Amino acid sequence: MRRRPRIYLAGDLVFRPGAEAIFAGLKQICAEAGLEGVAPLDGQMDLSGLEPGFETTMAIISADRGLMDGCDAGLFCLDPFRRAADMDPGTAVEIGYMAAQGKPLCGYTVDGRFYPEKVRDYWRKAWGAELQRRSGAGGSGDLEDTDGIIVHSEGMVQNGMTEGFIRLSGGTVGVGATLCEAALSAIRVLAERLLPAE
Repeated sequence: MRRRPRIYLAGDLVFRPGAEAIFAGLKQICAEAGLEGVAPLDGQMDLSGLEPGFETTMAIISADRGLMDGCDAGLFCLDPFRRAADMDPGTAVEIGYMAAQGKPLCGYTVDGRFYPEKVRDYWRKAWGAELQRRSGAGGSGDLEDTDGIIVHSEGMVQNGMTEGFIRLSGGTVGVGATLCEAALSAIRVLAERLLPAE
């Protein structure tokens, strides 16, 4: 019997309340598409009794890397993290790691606003400040924040390097009202790429 392609289910989901239930829903969608969903928590079972600290963190990182190495593709949650505009930085690293392996990638989010809109909202809420027209030229973006940092990645839901690596791999980004709804279209794209045509 042929092994189902394994999909690494990455994102800040591991930090959220009800993480196991969220991953169970994503795994079910993967199974219905003929894929095997693999959550970071799957590689951390032997680590659950360890005390928080540097050694435990390194053990989790090593376990996650092992899971990524053993998967055929990656599915990444691109939701903003900790009320900021940007996604979880650990997930961004995982995108780069799996992209460097040449594996198919897809993303998904429940926040379909373009990245500059998220940056604008963050600056309003966190700092009570508005973005302004850029004073310089060149590069991407015609806005900057009050620190003079360019606001970029127009037309993308996340930072251009993270979403861009997904798209360069041939992937897409699903958007939906719930995590599972958003992930569904992305999982279908991965299934089309990984499963043999019948």
